[in-house]
Amino acid sequence: MRFAFIAAHLSEFRLDRTGHRLGGGPSPFLSGLCVSTTIVMCRVLRVTPSGFRSWRRRPLSTRKSEDGHLKLLIEDIYDENKKRYGAPRIQAELAATGRQHSVRRIARLMRDLGLYGKTRRKFVKTTDSKHVLPVAPNLLERNFTPETPNSVWAGDITYIPTQEGWLYLAITMDLFARTIIGWSMDSTMTAELPLAALNMAVSRRNPPAGVIFHSDRGSQYASHVFQDALKENEMPCSMSRKGDCWDNAVLESFFETLKRELVDGCVYRSHQEARQAIFEYVEVYYNRKRRHSSLGYLTPWEAECQATAA
Repeated sequence: MRFAFIAAHLSEFRLDRTGHRLGGGPSPFLSGLCVSTTIVMCRVLRVTPSGFRSWRRRPLSTRKSEDGHLKLLIEDIYDENKKRYGAPRIQAELAATGRQHSVRRIARLMRDLGLYGKTRRKFVKTTDSKHVLPVAPNLLERNFTPETPNSVWAGDITYIPTQEGWLYLAITMDLFARTIIGWSMDSTMTAELPLAALNMAVSRRNPPAGVIFHSDRGSQYASHVFQDALKENEMPCSMSRKGDCWDNAVLESFFETLKRELVDGCVYRSHQEARQAIFEYVEVYYNRKRRHSSLGYLTPWEAECQATAA
């Protein structure tokens, strides 16, 4: 450890000809000063200069060499996922290619590299539950883990800030594998917004009768036009209890993830720019590439493929 400290800090403690530390930039006496600096640091740390030189000539240990190679892999995964992944997901990505390493080791190497996953941040809720429209009972009761695809769908709405004003995003999710199966974006938050997301999901999945659709009590989901669409597709309606965001926690979590990984820190110049970014995030990244802790670090696409093949 002392030899490693000397090697890491040697350039910080260069001395002038009188033995005093240099206060400025690179020394014009590098060759001579590095030797004298080494001697001084070795004396302070009570090791011999010959021992330090011998240590520097040794080849890297197998562990150190592996760490160097692993750092390159970590950086590749981190950059490929646009700096969104922390140690657990990087571990899962490595494991998927047959490389088994502990989360602790990956976290240590990430700290060495100065790499950190994006952290959570709270955003304002957009639900408008102050209406006189009928609401449905909570059929789901926080059971967010259906056993098969196309058993329980859920929907919610959020907002995305742009320089042209808010862009509203509605999604429909299949809770089995957290797959986004329908989405819609618009500059206004009317009942047509979640209806378009539902229609996309129905068109893609052609669901059997009896798929439960869960949402909050927002006026868009309680609207006659949306409820008529559920009845037409023989989908029982389930709604969260008033003021209880935990009753739709999976959708809340998705929006937190989207805003943390995509929106936070970005300034979209237009609705179109935001639309393109969200489309790529949902269809290209989230559904097919992003690993989910709730799915054993599979992607939604992998989880659904496994269920279909079983």
